[in-house]
This record gives sequence, structure tokens and C-alpha cells, in this order.
Amino acid sequence: MATPSLLAEWFRDAPPKAPAMRNESVFYRNLEEQLDTRRSERANMVLRRNEPAPKSKDFSTLDFLGLTHSGLLRQPFLDELAAHPDFKLGAGGSRVLNGNNPYIEEAEREIAEFHKGDTALLFHSGFEANVAILLAIPRPGDAIVYDELVHASMHEGMQGSVAPCKRSFKHNDVDDFRDVLVSVKESEPLIRAGQRSVLIAVESMYSMDGDVSPLRELVQVAREVFPDGNAQFFVDEAHTTGVFGYQGRGYVDELGLCDDIAIRMHTYGKALACTGATVIAKASVRETLINYARGFIYSTAPSFPMVAAIKAGYNLMKSGKTEHLQVRIQHLVKHFFKTIQENEVWDEANDEGILSIPNMDDWESRPFVTQVAPVMTRQRYTVYLCWHLQLAGFNCFPIDYPVVPRGLNRLRVVFHAHNTEEEVEGLAAALCEWAREMLDIEESGAKGRLPAAARQVIATQQAEQQQAKRVEGTNGASKPVSNGVNGTNGLVVVAA
Repeated sequence: MATPSLLAEWFRDAPPKAPAMRNESVFYRNLEEQLDTRRSERANMVLRRNEPAPKSKDFSTLDFLGLTHSGLLRQPFLDELAAHPDFKLGAGGSRVLNGNNPYIEEAEREIAEFHKGDTALLFHSGFEANVAILLAIPRPGDAIVYDELVHASMHEGMQGSVAPCKRSFKHNDVDDFRDVLVSVKESEPLIRAGQRSVLIAVESMYSMDGDVSPLRELVQVAREVFPDGNAQFFVDEAHTTGVFGYQGRGYVDELGLCDDIAIRMHTYGKALACTGATVIAKASVRETLINYARGFIYSTAPSFPMVAAIKAGYNLMKSGKTEHLQVRIQHLVKHFFKTIQENEVWDEANDEGILSIPNMDDWESRPFVTQVAPVMTRQRYTVYLCWHLQLAGFNCFPIDYPVVPRGLNRLRVVFHAHNTEEEVEGLAAALCEWAREMLDIEESGAKGRLPAAARQVIATQQAEQQQAKRVEGTNGASKPVSNGVNGTNGLVVVAA
């Protein structure tokens, strides 16, 4: 589990560097000035090792089905390699030149069939695929309508899109979606005349909020506003691939909407424990991506081991060996919600704004729950809650700006098939234990009093800062040291 020393390292304050670089090249100084902006906002991202911390319980990684944790995918992958002993490591070039081969094409046919689609096209990552879709598919005169909380990769693609009209709608708000669609139809004569299209971009599950798109309702509204069918959907299934739908086919399959969605994007770096992504669509979309998606055209084709791992993952799903893992996730999340609601401190903590889980509302009446639970508290308390859980042996992290909007920090808790009921109960107890401590502190009126975990970590930070100063004095060298003791900086988890 994490120690105060490890947390002090992970959440180390980042002093500005540009002021000490007056004699350095302006090239590097300007870069550091830009980074100093992030440092001053306590929003700089860092790379860490050992996540989860040794011997801690994993409530952080995106290994939803536990295929990485259990190694369940390892043997099918090795079997796939063994079945092709003469495979080549290198792809040889772009797929439009030397890199295409029958093995990739066979994998894409199998993937398309599994997802009940016409065609599939492999990409190196979900980010690359999303950018490619939004750069290549919308044509001049088209419009893009998107949920305001879609992934950064979609925004990246939209920035370069030739579609002149790009409009967001309030997150998961069907009424606002209707208003935006009507507004686009009224303001764009070619779209109103049916000569141009609207591409609607949403995610199946939003990984920072743990909620799902009201996709069935959105599809119905789009049909009503555009009965001629020139409004089509693009759904990012990054966090539902392998977890929802029959044998893990995804959220669109879960809802029975495979024939209603023009473009689906499935990724493999999360539940399927490998790398890459696939776009499921009709042949027209696939050919357009091959011809206009520069990320696809100018990238080397997927390597044999990458495709073999993906095929092994699909073979595992098709065999039915992951279905019980999907069921297990549902059970554990519901067990967590039930356990924490039954804790004597929950209602008070929730009423006082010390502890809340937005996507837990009405969980008992929903047909399914998601594997992500955002835990909200007062903004200045988020890191204290993280430290408390880490020291208690539960590995999860705060999500901060710029990944989420300012003022909406949260602790993201991720459930996996490899978690146990005991771990889930322990997590719920630890959360409520911390909430009780914070309620007692607030009720005491002791301004500036910190919870126990925060005191431990900050004391360690201060001790290490003093040690660094002593080393600096001994060596007579200029060495950057932490410029604060609040310890609220350091880790920003990037949405994936």
C-alpha cells in the first residue's frame, strides 16, 4: 500500500523553473514559462511508476475485466502467435503501401461480424481513431453536434474538421439536444434541404462521470427532427467495449441499436488488455477514412503482435469466458452502493456535501450500473480523501483540471472483475471513516485543522523539503525544492 513518503513523492509541489533560466536559450525558457502556468495552477501532469501502489487494492486502473490482473489473455495471445510461427514483427509500411496483409483483413472481418457491423478498420489507438473520424467524415457544409463532455480526442478532431458548424448540447440533456438540432436545421439551409448532413458525436459511457448516454432517446429525437436520415450518430465505445452487451459487444448492442448507429469506435487498451482501436461502419465510411484520414494514411500498419492480441481478446469474448466477468462487475458495483448507503454516516455526509456519488442516484431501479463511480467532496478536500484511501490500501486518484472543468474535481473510483466483496466493503468503510473525520473537524470549528492522513503526508513533505535544503547548503549548488507544504499538486489523471 502507499506510504506517506510515496504520496509525498507523487504529490510533490512543483516550483517555477523559468525564472532561474535567464541565461538559457529562449527556446527552453519559453517552454518552461508555459509549464510554469500549469505548475502555478497545480495542474501539471506527472508520470509515475507503481500504480497501484504495492499491495494496495486496485480501484484505479482501466483493467475492467481484470484480464491484465489475471493474465487470462496471455495464453490465448501466445496460442495465436504459436499458430503463426513465421510472423514478422514489422508491418513494413502504411496499409495503403506495403503494410496491409491478409491477417489484418481477416481480423477486421471477424471484428465487424462480432459487432454486427458491415466493416471494421483498425487504428493504433482510440484517440487516433476519434481524430480520424471527425477530420475525415464531415464534409464542407456538414455540421457536428456533440455532447459537451465528449473526450478530448473528439475536440482534437473537430478543431481540424472542415464542417463549418459545430454545436454542443448540455451533457445527456435530451431536450437541449432537440433544441440544438432544430437550431442547426433552421440555420443551415443545405442541411434543412437534405443536401448536407449532421454528425452527432457522443460517448457510450463518460469515464469521468460514470454515466451513460441516453442514446435511445437521442436517436428518436434525431429521427423526428431529420426524418430523411441526414443526421447520423458516431458513438465512442471506449469504456463499454467488453463490459456491456452480449459477450462484451458494447453499449450500442446492449440497447439493440446496432442498425441505428452509423459509426462505432471500440478500443482495446482498457477491458481487453491490449492496444489499438477499431471503427465499425458501412463501407462508405471505411473507404472515406482510408482515403482522407491522414493519421491512417501516414501511419505504419498495425504490427502482427498487436493484431494477434486483439484477435485473442475477441476469441476470448466469443468463447463466453468473459461473460461472468461482466456479471461480476455489475454485482460488485451494486454491492458497493448498497454497502455505503447502509453506513450510518452516509446520509449526513451526503447532506453536508462531504461525500456524494452522483451516478449512484436511483441505482436500484436501473437495468445496469457502470464500473466508474465519481466521488465528490469539497474541492479542497479531494486530495485529502485520496491520501486517506491510499494510506488505507485503496488505490484511486483525484481527477483535476484540465481533465475536468475547474471546480469539478472528483475522486474516480473504478471497479474491476478482480475486486472482491471484502475490498469493496473496505473501500466503502474507508470513505465513510474519512467523511466522519471531516464532519467532526467542521463541527469543531477548528480552522486549519487537517485530517490525519493529510497531516502525515504534509509532515513528510516538510521533512523532505528541509532535507533538500540541507543538501543544497552542503553542496553549495542551486537545487529546486518544493515551494509549498500543502501537497495538493502533482497528479492529474488523464481521461482515457
